[in-house]
Amino acid sequence: VFIAQSRASGSHRDVEDEELTRIFVMIPKSYTEEDLREKFKMYGDIEYCSIIKNKTTGESKGLGYVRYLKPSQAARAIEECDRSYRAILAEPKNKTSESFEQDCYSNNTRQEPRGNTLSFCGQPEFCSFEKNETRIQESISKRLSVVSRLPFIQEQLFALFDLVPGLEYCDVQRDPHTNSGYAVIQYSTAASAIYAKYKLHGFEYPPGNRLTVIFLEDGSDSSE
Repeated sequence: VFIAQSRASGSHRDVEDEELTRIFVMIPKSYTEEDLREKFKMYGDIEYCSIIKNKTTGESKGLGYVRYLKPSQAARAIEECDRSYRAILAEPKNKTSESFEQDCYSNNTRQEPRGNTLSFCGQPEFCSFEKNETRIQESISKRLSVVSRLPFIQEQLFALFDLVPGLEYCDVQRDPHTNSGYAVIQYSTAASAIYAKYKLHGFEYPPGNRLTVIFLEDGSDSSE
């Protein structure tokens, strides 16, 4: 198992500092930073822990960050910690997408689309995606079509899309005439599908081969 960095990333050190050592977790609102450190110190050397708090009341939002000294320690924490923490790699501090995590759990009600952002507050990683004109026209669903000029290996493609929580099935097909790859991916929620498309459309797998990921109509209510 290894973590790949995009070509757009900076130096290896920058990537290691910003993208691979800091994890984002859901925690009980009663947790202090010391509680958070105590729960996650078993996975490696912690540089710092922080809890996201309401700026007005100072109360915990039930979200926090844990920064490790090594990427391998952060990866171990994500893999081995209790699933209730829903641990994921945190977005780098210098990316505007960090607002995904900080603003998501401000309330438990489903938010309606406003302006050019669409918020999903079921899970921390599915928040505030900026939408361009193309995305606005798309019919969002829980099912995705994945196309590649190279054939897929079922187990590898499943493992790739299973990085996003909620994968229900991965059906790999092959065109006998062109030998290109085609697969249908389905998630348990539209939020998971949106996040998978956001992260994996254009992703090079294997290196040099870009994936094309689009929504497939699944008959569900896209307003969700």
